[in-house]
Amino acid sequence: MAKGKREMSEKKIERWIKEGRGKGEGENYKPWLTIRDVPSQGISSRIKGWKTGRIHHVLSQLEMHYLYTLEWSDEVTDIKEQYPLLPVERTIEIADSLGIKHPLDPKTQENIVMTTDFLINSNNSEGKKVFARTIKPSSELKTRTIEKFAIEQQFYKEQGIDWGIVTENERNLTFIQNMELI
Repeated sequence: MAKGKREMSEKKIERWIKEGRGKGEGENYKPWLTIRDVPSQGISSRIKGWKTGRIHHVLSQLEMHYLYTLEWSDEVTDIKEQYPLLPVERTIEIADSLGIKHPLDPKTQENIVMTTDFLINSNNSEGKKVFARTIKPSSELKTRTIEKFAIEQQFYKEQGIDWGIVTENERNLTFIQNMELI
């Protein structure tokens, strides 16, 4: 199946917002990005979620492994992948305040909507909590990637949402292999 036109433009952002991308809860959530929207360097998958009952779009094997961990957790109540940091004007302001160049579409040179790999709702004895996690192999934690993560971190800090990076070092490979068998 052919992938759609990948260039980002203001018109496309407006259309995706009207389509409801990045909105909804549980089975009604629509990810901002799907596997058809971005080029993949490795495994991208569509996985039916147990908690949400909908298809999750993960863009790497590491994201897939983290999704398994979230699905298995009794505390996790909702999982939103490829969650948009909107409005884009806010991430532009944050980038400017940090002295960092905001991410641009390589073809159109227009500002893109930044995304977080997972926005997670949980509920435990301490109450309800929302947290954001970005998934990245430790080998890719280079200067530019860390700059973009600084924008993301500040975005969530302003909202009082716990944000963090998950690398391959946080995986339990035995657990992952068992989940893949299931």
